[in-house]
Amino acid sequence: MQLVFEQIRAGGDRNFGYLLGDRSAKRAVLIDPSYSPEQFVSRAAEQGLTVSHVISTHGHPDHTNGNARAVDMTGARVAAHPLLHPDVSLADGDRLEVGALTVKCLHVPGHCEDHLALYEETHRILVTGDLLFVGKVGGTSSDDDARVEWRSLQRLISEIPDEATVWPGHDYGARPSSTMALEKSTNPFLLCSSEREFLQLKATWASFKKEHGLR
Repeated sequence: MQLVFEQIRAGGDRNFGYLLGDRSAKRAVLIDPSYSPEQFVSRAAEQGLTVSHVISTHGHPDHTNGNARAVDMTGARVAAHPLLHPDVSLADGDRLEVGALTVKCLHVPGHCEDHLALYEETHRILVTGDLLFVGKVGGTSSDDDARVEWRSLQRLISEIPDEATVWPGHDYGARPSSTMALEKSTNPFLLCSSEREFLQLKATWASFKKEHGLR
């Protein structure tokens, strides 16, 4: 096994997508190629990797709008949560093999119902989509959705080791990536001790950012 992992700036609203592959097996997947699928496919081809799947962390258009073009260029199959009716359904706990790598799928709704986090178990790489950003969390449209998001975040805290690296769907934080340990110790939303405190922070986030000089 020889890991290939690249964070790629896809365009849009500071979108990130990812190339994950096993160079030894010459296999790869593209994660949320969105606005610049050609760039993702080119990076895979330059390294002699065959793209087997295009994975969507969730169904929002800014994360899926490059899927059709990526499929046209590679012949790959789209893999996503079953609610999106993809070629390959990825339910909670499912694992997708990429050469000798294993990607575990965690259903983590809140930002949207079909949201997945993707965890490569050997190298402890966590792709969080729009659930968890560096220093922030994904938007929610109601208190009920925020409560669901709280539970999803608590799941990551309990199941993902501190040393895992965190790779978000947008460049919204102070740095492009993080670790679970760093997020648990610095992310205001993960520092909330209760669901009620989490909801309150969501409701006052604009003023909190201003007060603490956050962008």
